[in-house]
Amino acid sequence: MNRALLFLLVATAAARGAAPVIDTSGFRDSAHHWRNIKQPERFMQATGPDQAAYAPTQVREIAANLLLFQRVNGGWPKDYDMLAVLNEEQRKLVRDTRANPDTSYDNHTTHPQVEYLARAFTLLGDPAHRAACVRGLEFMLASQYANGGFPQWWPKGGTIAKRITFNDGVMIGILNVLKDAADGAPHFAWLAENPPLRARCAEAVARGTACLLKMQIPGADGAPTGWGQQHDEVTLATVGARTFELPCVSPADTTEVVRFLMRDARPAPEVVRAIEAAVAWLKKTRLDGIRVERVPAPRVEFARHVTEHDVVVVRDEKAPPLWARTVEPGTDRPIFASRDGVKVYSLAEVDRERRTGSGWYVVNPRKLVDTDYPAWRARVSAAARK
Repeated sequence: MNRALLFLLVATAAARGAAPVIDTSGFRDSAHHWRNIKQPERFMQATGPDQAAYAPTQVREIAANLLLFQRVNGGWPKDYDMLAVLNEEQRKLVRDTRANPDTSYDNHTTHPQVEYLARAFTLLGDPAHRAACVRGLEFMLASQYANGGFPQWWPKGGTIAKRITFNDGVMIGILNVLKDAADGAPHFAWLAENPPLRARCAEAVARGTACLLKMQIPGADGAPTGWGQQHDEVTLATVGARTFELPCVSPADTTEVVRFLMRDARPAPEVVRAIEAAVAWLKKTRLDGIRVERVPAPRVEFARHVTEHDVVVVRDEKAPPLWARTVEPGTDRPIFASRDGVKVYSLAEVDRERRTGSGWYVVNPRKLVDTDYPAWRARVSAAARK
């Protein structure tokens, strides 16, 4: 550990009159599920949506929660709030279930914990944070398939759990953390003391990248498009998951795959081709002239959530571009489904439970297409001229 760097970080924060802060946005998805989505199967429930939470400046307390929730196998269970101020009964429930094999990457789980612990160790120098981070890295490396993909859950079985998953930040979230570790990012500088582990992270990133290129979905004309929400762990084809998650090409997940591929300073020609094809597909499938609006509606209590609104699509020629959450392979048409799994082609045909329980349109490709991709294209062209 570079102690000088640690002291410099703390001293700089103190000089600015602010307590050190580590980004906690990676925990929001699971925290939202714990606080707002009804899941009686959890081993521990929130006392309510307003249960107290630590402030981002309380790094030591948040890191202690991460150590508490880490399972014996090195991963973390999904859909718990890492910032929650737990009462003693809740803490006991977490301790008593440490041996459970309920570890997951779903809903942005495990890889955010590993990243946070790396940053916490860099900031505070607590060896317990480093040890937990290393155990998390070992968990991720052990869960990778031979073909380079990552499952949604591990080691738990089940059809959906075994799928190579992009939805909810799974595979790309893992690869981003492993790449930071392999590349010696500042919060992983201490990993220089463990060259074999760093080398294994680099090898995992290489296999993962090769798998990404194989999974890019061909269009009707055979040209590559993007990536789905889930892919078969053997055939690598796009597949469905829950009944309302149909086989598809996913603009949101494609955007995250492209962002990862663009991290390579000197990309191989096949990586460049994959990026170019995916961006071209995103440009082709953008939706103009519509806006998604929440409107008041009678209160309804569904099995998983309660809603007092509905969601409608309205015409608005001035609206910024949107993309459908799921696009039909081969036709590029937006597709939707309720829990009955029946494919429909408009949000209005989806029942209210899913209209209000899932986000059916996304905006994250916009910045990639309009800003980040042109900047990347300029960098690659400049590098090629040198």
